[in-house]
Amino acid sequence: MENNPAYYPPVGFYFSVMVDGESMSFKEVSGISQELGVEDVIEGGENRFIHRLPTNAKHPNLVLKRGILLADSIIAKWCTDTISGDFSTSISPKTITVNLLDEKGTPLISWTFNNAYPVVYRVSDFHSEKNEVVIESMEFAYSYFKRKDKVV
Repeated sequence: MENNPAYYPPVGFYFSVMVDGESMSFKEVSGISQELGVEDVIEGGENRFIHRLPTNAKHPNLVLKRGILLADSIIAKWCTDTISGDFSTSISPKTITVNLLDEKGTPLISWTFNNAYPVVYRVSDFHSEKNEVVIESMEFAYSYFKRKDKVV
């Protein structure tokens, strides 16, 4: 795409989220990031530098935010069951897919988060002086993600 003069970088406000194949609406997605861990190794007798060796990849939590829905929403129930559970039942990981859409609503880039499960559920603060929508924020740990680009 870099050599395609017709290509224009996509906008970040047109996206969709799917949890185990079910489409859900969110106002914000963040945490799509990865970095290679580095371990510092000090060599005895050599004081001019430190060896920096690569370790495993690290990912922050995937964060999804939206206006709060009723408690019977599938994703809110999944969060509650996982986080408030007593571990008498196993955690149920799911696949979360985030699609960046083109002007026709077709996925341009997809990120698939494998073995995701909720680790944080948060509700925004209430303020008597502000007229704002109450936002629920959910964070998910996951094993890894894969990016897939639409062929242009």
